[in-house]
Amino acid sequence: SFLSLGVRSGIVVALCIPLVIAGIFVGMQIMGIDLHKVSLGALIIALGLLVDDAIIAVEMMTVKLEQGWSRFDAACYAYTATAFPMLTGTLITCAGFIPIGFSKGSASEFTSSIFTVVTIALLLSWFVSVLVTPLLGYKLIRPKHVAAENQDMYDSKFYRLFRRTLTWCLEHRKLVLSITAGCFIGSIGLLSFVKQEFFPPSVRTELIVELTLPEGSSMIAAEQEAQKFAQSITGDGDIASYSYYVGQGAPRFVLTSDPKLPASNYAQFVIVAKDLKAREALEIKINKLFAEQFENVRGHVKLIQTGPPSPYPVMLRISGYDHETVRSIAQQVSNVMVNNPKLAHVNWDWKEKNKVMHLNIDQDKARALGVDSQNLALSLQMQISGSKVAEFYEGDKTVNIVYQLDSHNRKDLSAVKNLPVHIGSGKFVPLEQIAVISYEAEEGLIWRRDLKPTITVQAEVLPGVTGNDATKQVYEELKTLRASLPAGYSVDIGGSLEKSKSSMEFLLQPVPAMIVLIVILLMFQLQKMSLMVLTLLTAPLGIIGVSISMLLTLRPMGFVAELGILALSGMIIRNSVILIDQIEQHIKAGEAPWEAI
Repeated sequence: SFLSLGVRSGIVVALCIPLVIAGIFVGMQIMGIDLHKVSLGALIIALGLLVDDAIIAVEMMTVKLEQGWSRFDAACYAYTATAFPMLTGTLITCAGFIPIGFSKGSASEFTSSIFTVVTIALLLSWFVSVLVTPLLGYKLIRPKHVAAENQDMYDSKFYRLFRRTLTWCLEHRKLVLSITAGCFIGSIGLLSFVKQEFFPPSVRTELIVELTLPEGSSMIAAEQEAQKFAQSITGDGDIASYSYYVGQGAPRFVLTSDPKLPASNYAQFVIVAKDLKAREALEIKINKLFAEQFENVRGHVKLIQTGPPSPYPVMLRISGYDHETVRSIAQQVSNVMVNNPKLAHVNWDWKEKNKVMHLNIDQDKARALGVDSQNLALSLQMQISGSKVAEFYEGDKTVNIVYQLDSHNRKDLSAVKNLPVHIGSGKFVPLEQIAVISYEAEEGLIWRRDLKPTITVQAEVLPGVTGNDATKQVYEELKTLRASLPAGYSVDIGGSLEKSKSSMEFLLQPVPAMIVLIVILLMFQLQKMSLMVLTLLTAPLGIIGVSISMLLTLRPMGFVAELGILALSGMIIRNSVILIDQIEQHIKAGEAPWEAI
């Protein structure tokens, strides 16, 4: 503003900014909004808008002063000419953020404060721009030179070039409109080449490392593997500190961490790298360490996400009625994912089957010996698992007295058949006389969704690949398999892509209310249907710049970017309202439409 408007006008704009910022902080305190990453982002968005409001008012004063008006008349004109168009534009911009503030879902919990902060900022900015800015301009702004009576103040090299360009566009308006429409249609096509991502990883230096042993492994085995892994990374120069937890995940130290259910075969490390470069190096080294030294452990290294967490970037759910059929389909899905060059570490959330011992009681023999199933179950539980028979006090502590077999007989599977079964009168018979013992494998953990057994096949992506794009590709490759599934069985998208779609659906729900409010504000300000339609047609043109810039910068289209597109449409409409209103004022003053434009 100092370069384009001059020192005094720049000072006026600069003085308005801290007033608005101070008011925003007061509003945030009243609304209970803390200063965090999202609210800071909202302040950055609002900063450009609130500067724009002040510049419009200062520019209007400067122009009138150079036309020979007095400072008082110029300040009054800055209010009367811009207050209500800017108010309408401000409310329209706030309406553009309505989907962010009123959508539902987990993603909206992270971004809802954008609407509140931007609304507070824009309303305060309007108030300062129409009341405080003219007052400061009255005190500080001096015209650089006053134009002569017949001199055009816009008769400069820049304005002459701009006028020639504008005149050419007006004379060839059909061509310009055709090119604009073509660019818009082309930009829609370009969006298909933009990578898709729900939320990017955060810039925190922590790495979450998960160690999962085969299903049924004891916590002792998990502890041993965790200690072995800890010894392997101790002394690494890229690690600032680390901690690990066996049988459960780490306490939730950040909102976007993914809590884990307790499991005896699970251990989790939280490794703090010295910086982001060290974090990337550690991720590569740890994956290599798992591949070379931990054959019996499924290792998983993940970063903390910015938004709602997903266990894996690529997740597909297979649901059905029969366990074995679901497993068979999951194996076919897994084979397709293994052959995809963009994926790595393909695995299931159903682990290996557990080895179990089944006891089939011969009820005829049991009844003949006077043994019933309930007493037999209690007897076996007492001998193998143990049962409290008494307790005694040791100081202020109660110690249970447990009866069970010694560890040798409990852990020897061959000795189970010879366990004594009491049949009364102080007599016992071996267990194998009244029961048949068999050894089988069965599911140790069954995940269900809508009461159906559901297996999630999941995978990591290689560097440079986004989870949403990889999920779409794999899902398309499974088209033939999905078409041949039996009735009642399905392959559904999960993970970040599912969350991205559901969040977008939630985001679009308030859009009709946003459109209705914007239309009402436009009709109130412009009072012509044709001008309202003209203004609305400018809203989606921002996609032209969005698609090109995202392709050039190689940035993925995520949930926050989608919020930005919606908000951008409101900003474009706001500027269009102010421009069209100014043109209408010139026409009412007696200028021809061509000259008014």
